[in-house]
Amino acid sequence: MSNQTKPKVNPLSRRPRQQRLVMAVRGGAGVGKSYFIRSMSEAGMGRLCIFDVERKARLLKGVGTQFDAFEIEHPDELPEFIDWALSGEGREQNYECFALDSWAGYFSAKHSEMLQAVRERTGDPLAQPSAEELAADQMVLQGVLRRLCIESGKSVVIVDQIAAKGKEAKEDNEIGRVLPMTASGLEYFVDIMVEVSMQERDGEVTRVFQVVKSNSSAFEVGFEMQGDIAFKDFLEHMKSEEALDLAFDKPAPQSVPETLEEKPSRLSIVPPQITIQELIAKAEQLGFKQADIVTGAKLYHNQSNIYRLTPEQIADLDRRITARVEKMKTTQTEASGNDRQEAAAAGTTKAQSARTLKRA
Repeated sequence: MSNQTKPKVNPLSRRPRQQRLVMAVRGGAGVGKSYFIRSMSEAGMGRLCIFDVERKARLLKGVGTQFDAFEIEHPDELPEFIDWALSGEGREQNYECFALDSWAGYFSAKHSEMLQAVRERTGDPLAQPSAEELAADQMVLQGVLRRLCIESGKSVVIVDQIAAKGKEAKEDNEIGRVLPMTASGLEYFVDIMVEVSMQERDGEVTRVFQVVKSNSSAFEVGFEMQGDIAFKDFLEHMKSEEALDLAFDKPAPQSVPETLEEKPSRLSIVPPQITIQELIAKAEQLGFKQADIVTGAKLYHNQSNIYRLTPEQIADLDRRITARVEKMKTTQTEASGNDRQEAAAAGTTKAQSARTLKRA
């Protein structure tokens, strides 16, 4: 087993260094949502990868050559395919942008499975999941959005469907609803949400892209683009607004290391802990008694039972005994020195007296 620890990430290395755009494009059938995500392959961002839940990418020009598209035959495959592209062998394909077509197709399939499980469990063919079950279901399914929109670090377009205008508002007000089932929290993972529709403008029917939710200062809610709009048009608008400091083309150079170097810690020598039995033996060798240790325990640690002293308290008494012995040695040394000085002085005085008597 390896004892190597995982290197610590340097937070300064996670400063944003490249701009990207994460969009949700919603609309009814036939308004051109799939053609819009195909346009990502012509936006100059690198190779596009489409996760095709509805299995319609085969109709797009350039599939398999200009960009990749993977048909999701079963909804449970989608998280596996995303993991493959982001952190598995698919990284060798060097995908620089992603698209999911469509979120509603994936969500509705998984929600139908959950609904069927509830009805089989209850035995009621008309049973509906509770608000708590819906919330739990959404948290699990939103893991797909989190992986694509946040963890990928790339520009992403999530296609969503609107079954009927006004239908969501009605559903959202029904008892037990947590979020509109087609949106299901999608707006929390994207920079902007755009609704696409076919409208009559100046006597002609044209495609209209309208921003309905925005977290970007470059796109105000209500902002519109009309006509044959591509993903590159949204990028160019962001650049023209000069609201961003980071470029789309390539990441800014990294000026700090990605990981923090582990500084070697200074080794501190921990003195071995002495036991109460060892302390008693040491004290007796130095001329003390066990009663002296008991007295010290009461005085300094308010403990009458020396066998309940903590290791720290025993070490403290050991230090005090050692200090007492050192002090006694110092006192004895000083006393011996004084005695020698007094003896020398007495000898000198006696000699002087003898010389005085001799001269007399």
